[in-house]
Amino acid sequence: MKPFPAFARSALVLAGLALLAACNSSSKKADAPAKLEDFKPTAQVQKIWSASVGGGEPKLRLGLGVALEGERVFAAGYNGNVAAYDVKSGRRLWEVDTRLPITGGPGVGSGLVVAGARFGDLVALDAATGKRKWQSRINSEILSAPLVTAQHVLLRTVDGRVSSFSAADGKLEWSAEQQVPRLSLRGAGVPAVTPEAVIAGFDNGRIMALQQRNGDTIWEVTVAPPSGRSELDRLVDIDSAVKAVGTDIYAVTFQGKVARIDLETGQVQWSRDMSSYSGLALDDDGLYVTSSQGSVVKIGRRTGVEMWKVDSLLNRRLSPPGVVGGLVAAADLKGIVHFLDAATGTLAARVKTSGDRVTAAPVVSGDTIIFMDTKGTLSALRATAAAK
Repeated sequence: MKPFPAFARSALVLAGLALLAACNSSSKKADAPAKLEDFKPTAQVQKIWSASVGGGEPKLRLGLGVALEGERVFAAGYNGNVAAYDVKSGRRLWEVDTRLPITGGPGVGSGLVVAGARFGDLVALDAATGKRKWQSRINSEILSAPLVTAQHVLLRTVDGRVSSFSAADGKLEWSAEQQVPRLSLRGAGVPAVTPEAVIAGFDNGRIMALQQRNGDTIWEVTVAPPSGRSELDRLVDIDSAVKAVGTDIYAVTFQGKVARIDLETGQVQWSRDMSSYSGLALDDDGLYVTSSQGSVVKIGRRTGVEMWKVDSLLNRRLSPPGVVGGLVAAADLKGIVHFLDAATGTLAARVKTSGDRVTAAPVVSGDTIIFMDTKGTLSALRATAAAK
């Protein structure tokens, strides 16, 4: 029997997850988004600008978001538009129509803005002007942002591959892969890089460290082995970005674990049960995860010990978190951004943005955090925590 292509497999798992949720729910009320309770704000949050790149296709669950370099933020829409904005004012610096159905990105670095399209096209633009530098193609749907370094453009695609392209001309340099389970979540996580290595997570719950220059395997490790009787039970995708800080690698899986891994050896330093398809954020002492149930959890980076957990936002389908000015922020299915005190988890502020769901990770510049919703609207918020 011929295996399902990535497109069909992705659609199947979404339908399967919806069916599983219906079967496991005793009532619609049990899965209803948590009601937002009144509270006294302790932080000041101001919406300073908004903009739209357009072209949202929320039903497709695309890998579109925002990318930051210096004082500029970049965004792309399914309609093919890629745009650059000034971080402080929101002034549009340039906008181009690539005439591609963009589904992943953009990624930015070393003067390039790179985005991927539904049928495998990869396009690189000049970050200063938007002028097209090169275009390449890979035989897979692109649902994550390319990672751009001085010499390489690194890309995780839904077919279980991580590939390296030349940043100079877009030529494919190498590709490595892991087996994709028969059923997996729709998406692919952004890899991380160190001076020598590329670290990528896969749909089978494994992480690989590869040599940047040639793709040779340095090590690979299982973060969460599949378990359970059904294929739905055995989903352990790493669909969120892997984080590399110093000699540590951090990753979280769906229906599995969050873990800290040693960069040099691939040895798991600690792990704890966790399920997330959104992802995690870091500050000096903590790791913050938005779980698939809607909890927000802080874990000690070095110890793996839970420091606090907030359950007041259950079933609100939270975005990946961002850390800004002593606050942890995540947006929900209604475009409402919730700010928690990073030290205690106490709700500190709440701001409504566009009214549409946010699935992409925010970017942070100084005291400003920028979210993009599934319809392509950007919202820049300036946040100031209360003095202690």
